[in-house]
Amino acid sequence: MKILFFQYPSCSTCKKAAKWLKDHDIDIESKHIVETPPTVGELTEWITHSNLPLQKFFNTSGQKYRELNLKNRISTIPEKELIELLASDGKLIKRPLLVTDSQVLVGFNAELWQDVLLSETK
Repeated sequence: MKILFFQYPSCSTCKKAAKWLKDHDIDIESKHIVETPPTVGELTEWITHSNLPLQKFFNTSGQKYRELNLKNRISTIPEKELIELLASDGKLIKRPLLVTDSQVLVGFNAELWQDVLLSETK
């Protein structure tokens, strides 16, 4: 099973997630979310596949999110433009972002990751 792990290396949550993955011997392909953000096509596929609302993919506590005043504008922007915006700047994407063959996990939740990843890798 191929697992993509998009992270921002200086992010404390990403560090915790990376340690959790290592501690559980889960092999990943790590990608720097700012240097190599997901493409529009990847994001479109993952958002659809995840069954999560598009807004869950936004780093709502990030500086860029606040600068663009997305909190007040996100509901008025077409989905296609929002996905293009996410693909244009990895700092807008909630991290870490973990993609397996069958799941898309946004943010780090150890219990959820354990339920999903440890059952898939057995």
